[in-house]
Amino acid sequence: MWRRIGFFRQFKLNLIRLMRIQEEPDGIARGMALGLFIGMTPTFGVQMILALFFAFILCQNKIAALVGVWISNPLTAPVIYGLEYEIGRLMMGLPRPEALVVFNYEMIWELGTQIAYPLCFGSLVLGLPVAIIGYAVTLHFVPVLRLWKIPRWPRRRNFPEE
Repeated sequence: MWRRIGFFRQFKLNLIRLMRIQEEPDGIARGMALGLFIGMTPTFGVQMILALFFAFILCQNKIAALVGVWISNPLTAPVIYGLEYEIGRLMMGLPRPEALVVFNYEMIWELGTQIAYPLCFGSLVLGLPVAIIGYAVTLHFVPVLRLWKIPRWPRRRNFPEE
């Protein structure tokens, strides 16, 4: 029954696609680390474009970079960004922003800067270890996963009734 769920099928297809890349495990791991780092930045919406651009500029594996970006998807982004903001705010020693009493341009700009600076700093602090760990894990698991024989899912066949 769980095989009919599209998420698991898509995950399996992306895993197969990643393992079939004709490149050394180090190149795939570097592309994955780049994608993970960009996926941890607060650039939701343009992360795939940024990953492709930087993978092209830095001559890294583009497919692995695009797969790594999916660490921040609509389900994980609130948790990741909230954690990054709190880490950045605590490391910068900033208080939590006050609720807006008056809605004008200056107050909204001030609130935006009170949130943006800790979020960007926290994304750097959290993005580097995630990229390093992702590099090590990918470097280890690419040769292992290439040895696996991933079976095809059985297809439903409609035979004519006799």
